[in-house]
Amino acid sequence: MRTETEMMDLILHTAKTDDRVLAAYLKGSRTNPHVPKDRYQDFDIMYVVLETRSFISDPSWMDGFGKIILKQEQNDDFGYGDRFGIRSHYELSYSWLLLFEDGNRIDIGVETVEAMEKGINRNKLFLPLLDKTGCLPKLPPPTDEDFHVTPPTAKQFWGCCNTFFWSLCDVVKGIARDELPFAMTTYHTLAHSMLQKMLGWYIGVRTDYSVSCGKLNKYFKTYLPEQVYLQYLKTYPDSSYANFWSAIDASCALFHQTAQFVAEQSGYVYPQEDENGFRRYAEITQEV
Repeated sequence: MRTETEMMDLILHTAKTDDRVLAAYLKGSRTNPHVPKDRYQDFDIMYVVLETRSFISDPSWMDGFGKIILKQEQNDDFGYGDRFGIRSHYELSYSWLLLFEDGNRIDIGVETVEAMEKGINRNKLFLPLLDKTGCLPKLPPPTDEDFHVTPPTAKQFWGCCNTFFWSLCDVVKGIARDELPFAMTTYHTLAHSMLQKMLGWYIGVRTDYSVSCGKLNKYFKTYLPEQVYLQYLKTYPDSSYANFWSAIDASCALFHQTAQFVAEQSGYVYPQEDENGFRRYAEITQEV
């Protein structure tokens, strides 16, 4: 597997030798001083260019990075362009996700000066690499503060609690009907996501809202107390309905515990009546 130095040399060499490239900057986890370094980190690169059309129409300029074994483009159906709502304005910016045969990965984009000046593709995790024309902005050192957990409003706190318990009603209804795909999908996309939202606020309260939980909460293990994290692991079910019910019980207990803490620390009231309503409905669905 090529080293970080070797990869950065390739990235910079491509930028220096291509007259269409005006500047290059690094973004993402490799600029974040709080992220542990490992060989699986992507190289999130943006080239500031004169125009994007030629890069899109002839991608051979990427050949120098190495043999690509898997690629996704911004315009691919069901890809990241769809997920982030960025399947338009390719004349301003376009990007590719590249996986190479040695395991390295480059997420690379091209953007015009206009797009760069508007900050369409950048945040405070910004590290200049090359600037041929002096077009890059002068910004402070990289920081992940844009991604720190933020305190919930009273309305957001209540909405999270309400959605958690309301969606669990659909989950147990699906179990009662033996509709596992419906129950499992509802659990993960709605109920469990609200549990994760609450756990993020729980971490925020404990850290004075000074940290990020990471993409898709990948730093839960780092910031949650060990016993809380172990309880969180029990909220993941398999296809067994008995284990599914155990996961639901674990989710409810963990949600109650952490939401009560967030409420007390934030001056809010935990909606116990919502939890009571769900628990009564769960009893009804299990009656024979």
